[in-house]
Amino acid sequence: MGANMARRLAEKGFQITAVQDVRHEAAEALAAELGCHAAQKLADVTAEADFILTVVSDDRAMRDVFTKPGDNLLIGAGGKTFINFATVSPSVHLEVEAAARNAGAAAIEACMASSITQARQGTLYLILAGDAAVVERATPLLEALSAARRYVGPTGRAAQVKALVNMVMNINTAGLAEGLGLGDALGLDLTMLREIFSQTGANSRVLETDGADMQNREHDCYFSAAHAAKDSGIAVSLAKESGVRVPLAETTLAQYQRMIDSGLGELDKSGVAELTFKGRGAK
Repeated sequence: MGANMARRLAEKGFQITAVQDVRHEAAEALAAELGCHAAQKLADVTAEADFILTVVSDDRAMRDVFTKPGDNLLIGAGGKTFINFATVSPSVHLEVEAAARNAGAAAIEACMASSITQARQGTLYLILAGDAAVVERATPLLEALSAARRYVGPTGRAAQVKALVNMVMNINTAGLAEGLGLGDALGLDLTMLREIFSQTGANSRVLETDGADMQNREHDCYFSAAHAAKDSGIAVSLAKESGVRVPLAETTLAQYQRMIDSGLGELDKSGVAELTFKGRGAK
């Protein structure tokens, strides 16, 4: 995601000064492509840029890049603006915003309800939160990356919305896998079944993106089962904190956790069909 966002911004005339990744070889390859610096240290990224974009995997990674002793993005960060695109817990975004403020910097959320292809095309859907003035200051950059944007309020709100988006998406994905798996067991033509789903109440965006992949066992990763489990886990935690029962979300989380436990966590989320079709995948 981060690499494709950098490519898109470069094409739109923004100067990419530095890139950094835990896999330094990946940063070096992208830097050679874009003609910028592959930073070894996080602090070097901050030193070289006015806007710093982060795309990380989970809460721990987010905390590490902003607060890890010895090297982090907030070293020398006075006057800098951080735009954080990852799906992590709302509380972590609040921690980062407070830490950035203490360092004389600003941080906003720009949660992405899109995938790798949209990052490359600049057609992301962005859910924005944080100080409205900072969001406004970052608008030219955000416009270059997205087809649509929605500001939802103070820091933490975007992460809450994104968790709910992915909770519902993951429930839909698991439900579609069960419907197609049962259809297959009944001997139905799955292409016919998907066509009928598309014209009825069984239709969904997930049917468009994942239906054929489930049928054909093509699970190249655009959004991994491991990430699906992480995001459903965030939503389930928010539900527990709010005193709301979410049995479908809990069951879906268990399905994606089963994929991880079976060694299928790096498949695309469509790989949940490996749990529901007879004669397939997981133990």
